[in-house]
Amino acid sequence: MKQFTLDLDKSQQRPIVMLQTGLKALLDTGAYIPVWVGGETVLSEGLGAELVRKNISFTGFGGIAYGNLYKVTIQVGDLMYPNMHIVASDAFDVPFHIILSATMFAHLIYEIDDYNHKFNITVPDNESMIRNLRVVDKNGKLYVLCNSGENSFTR
Repeated sequence: MKQFTLDLDKSQQRPIVMLQTGLKALLDTGAYIPVWVGGETVLSEGLGAELVRKNISFTGFGGIAYGNLYKVTIQVGDLMYPNMHIVASDAFDVPFHIILSATMFAHLIYEIDDYNHKFNITVPDNESMIRNLRVVDKNGKLYVLCNSGENSFTR
């Protein structure tokens, strides 16, 4: 097993971690789809994200929201998400850039240690540090597929 720990922002009541790139990320264990809320210019120009599809709808934030689907490479601690699909929506004024969804950590062991302000991740031996995450549209409904090289895609 591989383990690593990220620090949580002590000034926030919500679990927000700083990524290596200086981006702030909210850990949302109830989120299904990762969402970029830090401005599409930062995403496309700053991080080199590629637009996949415009104006898709997704559920969250208390209802239906709309955004654009991008592919971008994101690193969360030692985990690498190459060409990860993420929905970008500028409709929210929040103190972070990205919402990390529970699906991003499928088949991993993770703990939000609010007491010590830590985010602990354990990657079992049969999982990879390289995570493949895709958002697919089947008959108008979005699904998140996540695997780690050795596993088949799961929903």
